[in-house]
Amino acid sequence: MTGRGLEGFYRAGRRVLSRCEIRVAGREPLAVQARMAAADRARFVGTLRTSPQAGPDPDVIVERNRLADGTERITLHSAAPRPLRLPVEVSLGTDLADLGSIASGRAGPELPASVHDSGLRWSCASGNASVTAAPPPSDALASAGLLRWELDLPPGGSRSVELRVRPDGAGPLRAVGRAATSPLAAARAEGDDPRVPGFLRTSIEDLQALLLRDPANPADTHLAAGAPWRCGLAPADALVAARMALPLGTGLAAGTLRILARTQLTGPGAQSGMIPGPRRDAGPHLPPQCTGTEATLLFPVLLAEARRWGLGDQETEELLPAAERCLTWLRTTVGDDTYLRDPHPGGPVRCETQAHAHRAALLGADLLDTCGRTGGPALRQWAQALRTAFRRDFWVDDLGGGRPAAARASDGSPVPHLGAAAVHLLDTGLLGEGALAPGLLDKVRTENLARLLGSPVMDSGWGLRGLGAKEPGFNPFGHRAGAVRIQETAVAVAGLAAAGYEKEATSLLRGVLAAAETFDHRLPDMYAGEQRTEGSAPLPHPAACRPAATPAAAGVLLLTTLVGIRPDAPAGTVTLRPMRSAPLGEIGFTGLRIAGAPFSVRVSRLGLAMVEEAADGLQLGV
Repeated sequence: MTGRGLEGFYRAGRRVLSRCEIRVAGREPLAVQARMAAADRARFVGTLRTSPQAGPDPDVIVERNRLADGTERITLHSAAPRPLRLPVEVSLGTDLADLGSIASGRAGPELPASVHDSGLRWSCASGNASVTAAPPPSDALASAGLLRWELDLPPGGSRSVELRVRPDGAGPLRAVGRAATSPLAAARAEGDDPRVPGFLRTSIEDLQALLLRDPANPADTHLAAGAPWRCGLAPADALVAARMALPLGTGLAAGTLRILARTQLTGPGAQSGMIPGPRRDAGPHLPPQCTGTEATLLFPVLLAEARRWGLGDQETEELLPAAERCLTWLRTTVGDDTYLRDPHPGGPVRCETQAHAHRAALLGADLLDTCGRTGGPALRQWAQALRTAFRRDFWVDDLGGGRPAAARASDGSPVPHLGAAAVHLLDTGLLGEGALAPGLLDKVRTENLARLLGSPVMDSGWGLRGLGAKEPGFNPFGHRAGAVRIQETAVAVAGLAAAGYEKEATSLLRGVLAAAETFDHRLPDMYAGEQRTEGSAPLPHPAACRPAATPAAAGVLLLTTLVGIRPDAPAGTVTLRPMRSAPLGEIGFTGLRIAGAPFSVRVSRLGLAMVEEAADGLQLGV
C-alpha cells in the first residue's frame, strides 16, 4: 500500500490509512502474488533471499493478509536451515482525506504522526486515526512514520505482526452476513461450464459481505452499494440488487423495503410519496438524473415481485401503504400529462424513466388488485396511454430500422443516442401465473432493439457498453459513456432471453462470464468497454467499486436467466421458461428459495427444465 491513487483503508467515508510499506532486512520483499481471498480480504505474498550464496531460491516468505475491518497480519515464514534474526520496518502514513477529495484527485499531503500507545496516531481538524501493533514495536519513529521490530525465526518457523487501524473512538466492524442469520440463501450451482459454480458462489459471498443493518432497526438489512466509494445506503441500487437477488429469498427485499419506507417523504407537497435519492451522472448527452425517482418507481415493483416469490401476506400488508404512496406520487406527478418528466424544470423526458414508470404502473395495479385495494384500473389506463404515445414519440427512424430515443428534450426534439439505458425497455416485470407484463415497445421495435444490443456497437465482447461505440462522446472508461456496467448487461440478457432473442442474450452472457473469470468471479460495477480481441482481457476501471451490490446480484440474475424461473407463490405455481439453446450446457441449481422453501432445478443440454426440490404444494405452471 503505497499511498498512490485510491489505495488505503477507509472507514465512514474517510481514508484512515493510505500507506503501509514493509522492509525486511533493509529490503522490500519481491512481490509474487496479490489476490482477493474473499469479498472482505486480500492476500499478498513476497519473497526474500537472506543469503546470496544460497542460490536463486528464496528462503523467507512474507505474507500479508489484509481485512476490510482494518486489520493487517504480516507473517514471515522461514525456510532457511539456520536461525534468522531479521529487522522488520513498517512505514505508515495517511492524509485522512474524504472520499470525494480522493476521487477527484484533491487529497492533501500526508499528515505528521505522533507516537501513540503501541503504534502511531494522526490528527487533523476533521478527525483522528491510529494504528496499533501487536506485539508492540521495539522502536517507533513519529517523524518517519516508522515502526520497527527485531524478529527471531527458527528454521522452518514463522513470526507475525498484526496492525489494527481505525478512527479514534470507533469500535470493531462486524459484517452482518457473518455475525447474524443472513437473509440470503446459500444457493449452489453446477453444470458443464466450470465457471458457473465459482461465479454464483462469489456473487453470494459479495452480497453477504455488503449487508448492513439499519441502526435503528437491527433486524432489517440492506446492501451497501459498493466498496470503497459507496458504503452507505443508495436507495435505487439497494432496490435493484434486492430485486435481482429474489431467487435467494425474499428476506433481503423485505428488509430493504422496510428501511426505505421509513425514509419516504410524507405530508403536503409535490414530493410527497417519494423515496429520496441523490442525483447521478447520466452521460455526455443528458443532465444528471434523480435516483429518487427511480427508487420510488422500483419500490412497488419489488414489493409486487417479492410477493410472487413468496413474501408473506402480513409483510406485504405492512409495506402496502408505502407502495400506494409511491403510486399516488406517480399519478399526481404525471397529472394530465402522458409522460413522467424530470422533477427539475426544463429537464428531459427520459426513455429509461418511462420504462420504470410503466412497469411500476402495471405491477402496482396488479398488487393493488390482488390485495383488495383500489386504483388498479386507473394505473392500467394510464399505462396504455403511455404505450401508445411512447411508440409514436420515442422511436427514431433510420436506415437500419430505427432505435428508441434516449430522451425527448424540453422542446420535444428526440435525443437519439443509443445507450445501455434502453435495456430497461425489455425489463417489463413479472405478473401472476408466470406472465410478463407488456412493454412499451411492440414486437417489431423489440426486434430492432435486440439487433442493436447484439451488434458490435453495443456488445463489446465483455458485456454491454453504456454508450454505443459510434456515438459522439463515447469513452470506453466513461461510467455512463461507454464502460460496461454489469447491472445493465444482466437486465439486457434477461430481457432478451424472455423476448426470445437468445443469440444476442447468449453473446452478452458469455462475454460477462469471460470477464468474470479474469476478475476471479468478483465483478466490479464497471470496466472499460474496449472491444474484446483474441488474447485480450477487460481493463479495470480505476474508480470502480469491488465488491459491489448490483454486479454481485446481477451474477444471480444472469445465471438463473438460463432457467427462466417465474414463480407465483400466492397461486402455488412456478413456471419455467429456460433458454432452449442451453448456451452453457447442462446447469443445475440447489438451495434457491421460492415460497420460503428450498427450490432446486436442472436444465439439460437440450434446454429442458426439471424441478428436483420445491415447497410442498408448489405446482409446475404451464
